[in-house]
Formats: sequence, structure tokens, C-alpha cells
Amino acid sequence: MPNPPLPPFNTQTAIEKVRLAEDGWNSRDPAKVSLAYTEDTRWRNRAEFVKGRAEVVGFLTRKWNRELEYRLIKELWAFNGTRIAVRFAYEYRDDSGQWYRAYGNENWEFAEDGRMRERHASINEHPISETDRQFRWPLGRRPDDHPGLSHFGF
Repeated sequence: MPNPPLPPFNTQTAIEKVRLAEDGWNSRDPAKVSLAYTEDTRWRNRAEFVKGRAEVVGFLTRKWNRELEYRLIKELWAFNGTRIAVRFAYEYRDDSGQWYRAYGNENWEFAEDGRMRERHASINEHPISETDRQFRWPLGRRPDDHPGLSHFGF
């Protein structure tokens, strides 16, 4: 089954694809999220290399077991044909209660059916205090009226 919007992307469909990815990751449901990727997807996430949907599920399960109360905002940076570049920030806490904010960039390449074939992510993070948090919507999808990434100047 196709996973629209499909490449080649235009401004509207690239923005839609980015928001759909954000919404999926904010669900924190590894099995559901993995369906947005090809069976043979390849990732580089920091220094970890992931191949295939089964490894995606394992990676995301580990990630969200340690990154509690995870909230993410993605923003389109550029696109061309089958590729999209995004920047993002997310906040989470660890099991000791320490909050973190992570910033990064991703380069994506899509198959004809709209599933992501490649994902290359570069991410940095730092501890923040609970009072410095900016992403405070209820867990799940970011509300449409919540500011996007550019609003925060990250």
C-alpha cells in the first residue's frame, strides 16, 4: 500500500510529509512508526546504524523506554524530488527526572510508494531544567495551535 504523500514532493506535500513523520514519532508507537519505512530501510542515527523495519522497531523501543515524556517538533528545511531535509528538536526526561533537549537534522530519501528508504540523523542534546522546557502539550500529537520550531529560535 502506498504511504502518501508520494514523491516527487512539492512544498505542500513536503510539509505534509514532515508533519506526518512528527505525528508518528510523537505517538511513541514503534510498530506503527516502522510502517512509514521500507522493509529494507537504512538509518544512521548518531553513531548507530539500523537496517530494516525489525531493527527500526527495536531501536525505537529502546529509545522511548529511556526517553520518557518525549515530545518532538520537526520543520522542513529543504526538498528535491524524492528527498527531504528537516531540522528538529525534542524534549524528554530520563528515569531520574533529568530533562534534556535534543537538536538535529535529518536527511530522508523516499521510495516511489512514499515510504522512507534512508534516514540520516545528526543529533546533539544537553540537559535542561524542568522550568526551561518549551514543549508542554499533552503527550501525543502536537496541537495545531502549538508553535512550530522556528518560533522557539532553536
